[in-house]
Amino acid sequence: MVTDKTGTAASRPLTRIRQAGEAVGHAVSRSVGGTGRRIRRATHAQGAGESGLGRLIELHAVNAAGDMMITVALASTVFFSVPTDEARGRVALYLLITMAPFALLAPVIGPLLDRVPHGRRAAIATTMLARALLAVMMAGAVSTGALELYPAALGVLVSSKAYGVVRSAVVPRLLPRRISLVKANSRVTLSGLLATGVAAPVGAMLHFIGPAWPLYGAFVIFVTGMFLAFALSHDVDSARGEGKAQLASGGRGPLHVRPKPGLRTVGPSVLHGLQANATLRALSGFLTFFLAFLLRENPPGGLTPEVTLGLAVVAAGVGNAMGSVVGSWLRARGPERIIAVLLGFALAAAVCAAVFFGLVAVVALAAVAGLAQSLCKLSLDAMIQRDVPEEVRTSAFARSETIMQLAWCVGGGIGILLPLNGTVGMVTAASLVGLGVLATVRGLVVSARRGTPHPRVA
Repeated sequence: MVTDKTGTAASRPLTRIRQAGEAVGHAVSRSVGGTGRRIRRATHAQGAGESGLGRLIELHAVNAAGDMMITVALASTVFFSVPTDEARGRVALYLLITMAPFALLAPVIGPLLDRVPHGRRAAIATTMLARALLAVMMAGAVSTGALELYPAALGVLVSSKAYGVVRSAVVPRLLPRRISLVKANSRVTLSGLLATGVAAPVGAMLHFIGPAWPLYGAFVIFVTGMFLAFALSHDVDSARGEGKAQLASGGRGPLHVRPKPGLRTVGPSVLHGLQANATLRALSGFLTFFLAFLLRENPPGGLTPEVTLGLAVVAAGVGNAMGSVVGSWLRARGPERIIAVLLGFALAAAVCAAVFFGLVAVVALAAVAGLAQSLCKLSLDAMIQRDVPEEVRTSAFARSETIMQLAWCVGGGIGILLPLNGTVGMVTAASLVGLGVLATVRGLVVSARRGTPHPRVA
């Protein structure tokens, strides 16, 4: 009897611990499940669940989280782990080694994907698998910054851009009737920004364990994305509505070959929109590298370099997110008008930063640049989806992504080479945007006045 009583008394604390653990587990499960259900309701709202757009939104969040993990790993190796002068050399080498081959490979992406309209889900899954394997390869070189890191980074960049091209091309196939193209693109982009905001601190924490751990995290995320790609709607692979360049009769005259449509045959709106976006992407690349080195060496406002750089990064991220949010609110607003107005805002912010250089002006410019880049990219996507025939749409997206990526690199290169003088840098930024305004705003305004026969693009 004594043994039984003792055993019962000894088991009571264990029972309480087990019950407490079950209660905590139930609470966590309920919280996580509730959060998951709320996210699912948001991504599947307004018919996005029925059309298949909701799953694409969720897949894009996974894609953005994986890319951020790789960015954290590369930034810690290429930029933060070495003195400023050496970091400038490493960043310049990174741009040269990754961007020069990318300029040659990227134009091939679009035509290649145009040939596989029935395999878009497999193409997306392939980009995920490729980045998962490359992340593991990079894990062995990230701690030393060895040269083999750069070819793997190039592969990640090409795979990421290929994913972006396919994703942009299939959004019109999954568009619900109650959602416009700009709004759909905004939802997709916003999900990526939110996922990036979550993945960035997680990647930083993994980096404290070891420099390769963010890459291991990226591997897990991209493998998950590979399986999610095959869960997309079958409409992604459908050839419904697609056509090919074919023989056409000109009426009474003989048959002639209809020229295959492309960027040059869709009117001035897309071309002017692309030029404007390239300007903003060059501004983004310039600010990314110039401010990174300037705030690291000469932080304004008497704050530490880490605080000032963090403020600029947060401002750019908030501006980017606000661009996606504003895009989801827009109704009947032509994308041409949106781009023209935002390009003017970016010019005004850059001029103010040059005249009143300081911490507030720099943070404000970073926020405006983020907002303009995000919303203008959404508008350009909508114009391509609206004006470019589907049989060459992936080529159009590939070309636009190539031009904007190269513009970002040109801007970044200027930022690396420029002397670390704040006023000089802001004058340069204003000059970049000013050239874009002169080249594009008049054409965008004229195109907007002429109107478009596609009222759903707003």
